[in-house]
Amino acid sequence: MRSRLILLILLILCQFANAKPPQLNPHDTKVKIDEILKAHVSFQKLSTDLVERALQNYIEELDPQKTYFVESDLTQWLTPSSEVLDKALEGYRKEDFSTFAQIHEAMLQAVERRYRLEKQFENTPLPTNVQQSEFKDLKWAKTEDELAERLHRIMALRMETAEKIPDVSKEQVLQRLNKRRKNIEDELFASSLEERQQVVLAYVLKATSSALDSQTMYFTPSEANQFMIQVQQRLFGIGAQLRDDLNGLTIVRLLEGGPALQGNKLKVGDRIIAVDKEPIVGLDIVEAVELIRGPQGTAVNLTVLRESADNKPQEKLEIEIVRGEVVLKETRFETNYEPFGDGVIGVFKLFSFYQDAKTSSASDLYNAISALKKEQNLKGIILDLRGNAGGLLQQAVSVTGLFIDKGVVVSIKDNSGQTQHLRNIDTNKIWSGPLLVLTNKLSASASEIVAQTLQDYGRAFVVGDGETFGKGTFQTFTLEAANYGKVNPKGEYKVTRGRYYTVSGKSPQLVGVKADIVIPGLYSELEIGEKFSKFPLETDEISPHFEDDLADIPPFHRFQIIRSYQHDLQPVLNTYEPFLEPLRNNVTARISQNKNYQNFIAFTKEIAQKDTYTDPPENFGQNDLQLLETVNVMKDLIFFLEQKPQAVVGG
Repeated sequence: MRSRLILLILLILCQFANAKPPQLNPHDTKVKIDEILKAHVSFQKLSTDLVERALQNYIEELDPQKTYFVESDLTQWLTPSSEVLDKALEGYRKEDFSTFAQIHEAMLQAVERRYRLEKQFENTPLPTNVQQSEFKDLKWAKTEDELAERLHRIMALRMETAEKIPDVSKEQVLQRLNKRRKNIEDELFASSLEERQQVVLAYVLKATSSALDSQTMYFTPSEANQFMIQVQQRLFGIGAQLRDDLNGLTIVRLLEGGPALQGNKLKVGDRIIAVDKEPIVGLDIVEAVELIRGPQGTAVNLTVLRESADNKPQEKLEIEIVRGEVVLKETRFETNYEPFGDGVIGVFKLFSFYQDAKTSSASDLYNAISALKKEQNLKGIILDLRGNAGGLLQQAVSVTGLFIDKGVVVSIKDNSGQTQHLRNIDTNKIWSGPLLVLTNKLSASASEIVAQTLQDYGRAFVVGDGETFGKGTFQTFTLEAANYGKVNPKGEYKVTRGRYYTVSGKSPQLVGVKADIVIPGLYSELEIGEKFSKFPLETDEISPHFEDDLADIPPFHRFQIIRSYQHDLQPVLNTYEPFLEPLRNNVTARISQNKNYQNFIAFTKEIAQKDTYTDPPENFGQNDLQLLETVNVMKDLIFFLEQKPQAVVGG
């Protein structure tokens, strides 16, 4: 736990550099902005209010931690006059982004000033008792002296943090931080006027898109690739986890099913120093990894250094690997079970909602439940969606369909005001017995659809943190899964097209999915969620659609499906309702009597305060207390249901 928190601090205080800038010109930039506006749910044209947001975003994109600029550098853009806003708005129309270029030039001067300020205190004692909470909600430094003091205290915190990271020397940590910072600054300065302009325009697109709402974003080509990997949990490359050791990339793990492991050519500990004869020492790790990745079936030549046994000199090897598809299985799906009485409680964890040519989240979950039902007497299921940030909308529908009969799962209302209902129309239900959905504040988007829909129908209790993330909007992405790997060199974007609503007509936007039974977890006390984002869209409601008249389907198609569809519609159940209060009372009693859990709750509050980072109390760090208590809730629920013969039984 502590090491994760320490790494989090380092990430907060340090940006990661992008790879080469996208191939943008002013005309491209305007075209992309116009496309985004045309598709957006709320804003179809720019206004001075949006331009003001974009100016502030641009500044914060450049200096998110407020460690370069002082307030006087930014006055004309932080509180812009109507003349400045009108000029910038007119610039958008005329493909003239000189206002943003001026901010960029100010940043370059601020970079040089920061080095000068840091040189002044490099031989002076570091401040003591620096707390990370000092750097929350920072304002712009008013003077150079105030900025210098801030930089000095950040350095002290980094030094203290670096000393506490296990298995890595303080010098290595600081070298990596300095390298990343240098890469970012080198990108800002760029080697040519053309590249400098491309950097400015990429930041303009980032700043303008995120001014519309918190989920609309522009991605550089490398960021687009990373986004697709996150959604699909797959990539095309050699299948190795790498660590930047400054003198090359060290292989720390070979991924199951990856080309590197299958070929048995690479070993853990090998250090890659060149890719296709091009040295990578000194490159940012993002750029180096991009060289290694590539289309499936193509070959990449790696120059590696390998330690030899018996104190012999290092071997220098040239190894050719044929790139292939690497599915990150351990970050897709996980299954387990807990013995209980004459059977078991199944625990199925979905990390995302994914689909490719071979498999999907719904099919993997279906097969895992089927296998467990064959092997064991399955008495209850816990669907663990903690940390699941979403994925493919249709997969949310398919996963929900494993637990309900036919019916509306989610409704989407787009920027034209039209509402479309996505339904479960398959008879693919695999489980009709006791069901809990475990969520936390990091459960978002598609996971909120599944949790709230199952809650709406009365098929499951939602347990865990008090509410989920609260992302009730849907986006379209210009890089579709089918075209993965064919990234536009000018970059890609995702834009908020509308909101989604579950069958009750409620949208999780801003408010999240409320837990029926609150079981505190690590993030319970943290300010996490859409409502804490910069420009979130407001929430909304539509009419419930438990009674589905298929009105959104054209008459001809409606006539074709209505007969088969209207059989076995999912009713709203109240099977679990009589047991809700007893279940809540049991949770309260168990947690209040569990000293370990009380220590854990105290620790989560300490994290939220962000004042100190002490070692967590013993024991709870080795146990998932939130899951353990959820298992206890399921045991209680099964017990209550078994006392009532008329209750729903396992399917």
